[in-house]
Amino acid sequence: MIVAISIGAVDVPVGDVWGIVLHHVTGARTGPADPALDQIVWNFRTPRVVLAALVGAGLAVSGAVLQTVVSNPLADPIVLGFSYGATLGAVLVITLGGGVALAGLGVSAAAFLGAVAAGALVFALGRRRGRMAPTRLVLAGVAVGYVFLSATSFVQLQATPTELRTVMFWMLGSVAGAQWDQLPTVAAVVLATTTLLSLFGRRLNVLLAGDESATALGVDVNRLRAVLLVLSALLTGTVIAVAGSIGFVGLMIPHLVRLTTGADHRRLLPLTALLGALYLVLVDLLSRTLDRPDELPLGILTALLGAPFFLWLLRRDKGLD
Repeated sequence: MIVAISIGAVDVPVGDVWGIVLHHVTGARTGPADPALDQIVWNFRTPRVVLAALVGAGLAVSGAVLQTVVSNPLADPIVLGFSYGATLGAVLVITLGGGVALAGLGVSAAAFLGAVAAGALVFALGRRRGRMAPTRLVLAGVAVGYVFLSATSFVQLQATPTELRTVMFWMLGSVAGAQWDQLPTVAAVVLATTTLLSLFGRRLNVLLAGDESATALGVDVNRLRAVLLVLSALLTGTVIAVAGSIGFVGLMIPHLVRLTTGADHRRLLPLTALLGALYLVLVDLLSRTLDRPDELPLGILTALLGAPFFLWLLRRDKGLD
């Protein structure tokens, strides 16, 4: 993260970055401060890098949990429609509200509510006779996602060219506008939800053995799935609300961790959060250095990196046959 802060349109030596960050965190000063560098490091780059880490961690943890909940290794927040719900909420505010509050909602709040609404629909449609079936949840997620996507496309047709540019950049994901006042809420939700989900580690492990085995071991499978879906929707909605729709993180990172540490969720979830944070910090670094001084949306790079992994996973995982 320190290296990512140091690199940009104006490169800042790593030692100066350490000094500036330590000064703002602890009050200690290691040398004379350059006001311009202080502004670049502390007000522009540090909140951006921290937000990238939080978003990467949140998407990765959400993907790991959803893959277990629906018993599908290809599940992630996009497959279950959460991302499309958030996108529709944000696009409605950008286009109909002219980028300002619509019915009292800003872009981030509308995106969060959109993700929660999508999660609620998937939850309702995935139930039958009081039970939630993993296959029904996946199918419901795909259907809900397409409904929200079609609604988003219709709203885009009503947008002006200026609004459409904002919409497209938001849909592809970015942390370029990160502000310090955004971070406390996102950090609290990501840390609290990840910790809470990690406490469900044993019961998540039991779900891997199948519903019958889990029930025989005393786990209320339907209630557990409902709680995990709500927490995943909360986590996904929070991070997408501040960074836009970013794909493949929730799909790819959990599999990379499983390949190295196994499927025990007590280890899987914390390590997935760390690797997801590192991954999106690196992707954001690439997004602002590959085509200087322009920036690439995060979704373009995560798709370029994630799609080959997706195809490799399809060939490698014989269980999908």
